[in-house]
Amino acid sequence: MTLNATIFGPDGQVVTDWERAFFRDTQPLGFILFARNIADPDQLRRLTGELRETVGRDAPILIDQEGGRVQRMRAPHWREYPPALDQMDRASDPMRSQWVRNRLIAAELYAVGIDVNCAPLADLVEDATHPVLWNRLYGGDKETVVKAARICAEAHLAGGVLPVLKHIPGYGRASVDSHKDLPRVDVPHAELTARDFAPFKALNDIAMGMTAHIVFSDIDPSAPATTSAKMMRIIREEIGFDGLIMTDDLSMEALSGTPAERAKASISAGCDIVLHCNGDADEMVQVADAAGQMSGAAQTRADRALAQRKSPENIDIPALEAEFAALLG
Repeated sequence: MTLNATIFGPDGQVVTDWERAFFRDTQPLGFILFARNIADPDQLRRLTGELRETVGRDAPILIDQEGGRVQRMRAPHWREYPPALDQMDRASDPMRSQWVRNRLIAAELYAVGIDVNCAPLADLVEDATHPVLWNRLYGGDKETVVKAARICAEAHLAGGVLPVLKHIPGYGRASVDSHKDLPRVDVPHAELTARDFAPFKALNDIAMGMTAHIVFSDIDPSAPATTSAKMMRIIREEIGFDGLIMTDDLSMEALSGTPAERAKASISAGCDIVLHCNGDADEMVQVADAAGQMSGAAQTRADRALAQRKSPENIDIPALEAEFAALLG
């Protein structure tokens, strides 16, 4: 089956008649869910099942469930977690706490039919890191961040959930919020290679990744990484990432142009998939048309990633919850 080079966010907590027909005809690679789509576990299981029924296959369903401020599934139905950076500072064994946290998150996701999580983050904490990102990160040195990100990815895979590495090639130097404006980094390429890009190179075997909407002026002053062919070549060749690359949300104001222009520019630059999250029907139609069908290379990368989906390994959830509480003191 030929698939559209898109991942879409449905509008609400049920699939509408319009969405059912549109998703069936368009055949996006998958779907992504947000807080607006979520009420309780039973509703969420119904929604994930309905979304897959619309396309007639076991389509991947994504979410941002990092824990801390960025988690779409929240109390009282799901666990609340501290910000990742706070946990790394607080835990008696930071790396073990990272594994337990993400194994519990994976269990919660798998139970409601979600099989892809947009984590881990391999961006490095900098003095200038914007507050929207700062305490979502794992640390400011490559060794710590790579180890914590690897553990996060492995915990998800053990729980039957695919990880998505973000934000390639590095968002830590951004001093503005890319949801609202375009970050620019004026640092020499050699310095970026040595620091910002290094964690992503060490993690380049993770099967799925998400771009950063950020301009690196020494490489391409005219376009953010998502829509820059120069930057995408560096991601593929210098960083060596050969996994499925999806854009960050096309609705973010860091990108210019219409949703269709953003989608077309992203695919032209070398992204495999565009991510459209706001549920706007008119925009989805435009984005699907502009993104077009997945390339053969993109389909191969998607197949390779989705082949990693497996049934979760058995765990003792109450024991892990008790261990997590003890690790955090």
